[in-house]
Amino acid sequence: MTVDGIIGLVKKLVDVLLVWMIFYYVLKNLRKNVKMVLLFKGILVIVILKIISDIFELSAIGYLLNYVIMWGPLALIIIFQPEIRNVLEQLGRSQLLGRHKILTVDEREKLVYEIAQAVEYLRKNRIGALIVLERDNSLVDYINKAKKIYADISSELLISIFFPNNPLHDGGVIIQGDKITCAGAVFPTSDNVKISKRLGTRHRAALGISEEMDSISLIVSEETGRLSIAIGGQLFYNLSIDEVKLKLLDELRPKKILLDEEELSDETEIN
Repeated sequence: MTVDGIIGLVKKLVDVLLVWMIFYYVLKNLRKNVKMVLLFKGILVIVILKIISDIFELSAIGYLLNYVIMWGPLALIIIFQPEIRNVLEQLGRSQLLGRHKILTVDEREKLVYEIAQAVEYLRKNRIGALIVLERDNSLVDYINKAKKIYADISSELLISIFFPNNPLHDGGVIIQGDKITCAGAVFPTSDNVKISKRLGTRHRAALGISEEMDSISLIVSEETGRLSIAIGGQLFYNLSIDEVKLKLLDELRPKKILLDEEELSDETEIN
């Protein structure tokens, strides 16, 4: 094979890879966004109707669908401009190496230990709290609008932030790596219609930021003292303190470590 042939093959592979990356990112965000899911269902219905009209030669509905297909993309761009902007913003916020990935095993365990100690106290005393841990998607937009702290993680500091009558206790705390970056952060609330109406603003805010970012949201209910975690638009409700620890340790571990452990486990089973 000539050099030109090899270069051409590499270009084709890169081209296919980029297309698959776009599809992956679109589908990944599609499953988290209720509006986008409804949009996808609507497009699917239009495509099915178009196929039926062509098969059975239904001229009237076919004529209308032709106009819908012709002008539909432009209408979608206008109607779903906020969602398209959010996707592009997420691309800009993505970090090649999140701060949680450079933590050592001991640092991750200390981080989880301090958080667990804090939420255990808050839970027992029915003090509401929202703690958000940044991963690959930067939360700098929310940090800039909150009260900056930049302090080492400690259970005592977390408890004091959420203690009643503290000016910052109503907002959320953002943690980057093993540092408490800010307090009093305000997050978008989820508009998912499947969320129980019994859940308050704190839970909806935790779900809202988890739908937009890959962050981990930990919630302490002020009314019930129950612990919950929101990840990827999914709420894990009423967890025990041990379940919280295991969930945080699992989600904060770099993916490479997880893959290596799975491979080691497979090799052990084979042997």
